[in-house]
Amino acid sequence: MTADAPVISGSSVVKLARGVRLREDRVRGQMVLLAPERAMALDEIAVAIVQALDGKRSLDRIADDFAAQFGAPVAQIASDVKAFVHELAVRRMLEIVE
Repeated sequence: MTADAPVISGSSVVKLARGVRLREDRVRGQMVLLAPERAMALDEIAVAIVQALDGKRSLDRIADDFAAQFGAPVAQIASDVKAFVHELAVRRMLEIVE
């Protein structure tokens, strides 16, 4: 874990940081997260996670919702969601609400 990144847990409630936007890159035909002076290309799963980061639901709740929606093991989804969110935190693309 990087010292600069905040601690992310299942009970964390997060949203995109101010100035970070999810946009379609029409030239490349994919979704990207745009932030001042940086961008991050996203696959379909990453887009679903970013769209779920509403600043109201905890990461555990998001994982539970995805598990029910996709019929997948909640533990695996929770692990993947937390890892991706941690990467966003390291890149300073998130704001922790709770």
